[in-house]
Amino acid sequence: MEYEMVVLVHKAEKGLYFITTMSVPAPSAIPTSHATNANAASGMAVQDECKLKFQELKAKRTHRFIVFKIEQQQIVVEKVGGSAESYDDFQASLPADECRYAVYDFDFVTDENCQKSKIFFIACND
Repeated sequence: MEYEMVVLVHKAEKGLYFITTMSVPAPSAIPTSHATNANAASGMAVQDECKLKFQELKAKRTHRFIVFKIEQQQIVVEKVGGSAESYDDFQASLPADECRYAVYDFDFVTDENCQKSKIFFIACND
């Protein structure tokens, strides 16, 4: 089964963040019937814009980050960060006292001097 890394960011006092990571089955490894049932069981709908913006971030790399929020039993896009925006811009877009979910496209250079990118899924709770 294929797995991907999920990063959970928990905000603490005085602007400190605790980071937890875990491996979960990749969406492609979960049968469609299970994914659909899980969504139906939660009663939470995902707006099409969420999926579209994520595909743009993943395939076209037109966004640095996407912040999602829950609004009236739906997951909606709250903010989209342009490709030139920084991690500081991303942090500034997160409210201090409300739960948000986000996707962040992190660019880095390996020890072998290769340009790489990883997409992090982040849950920020108050």
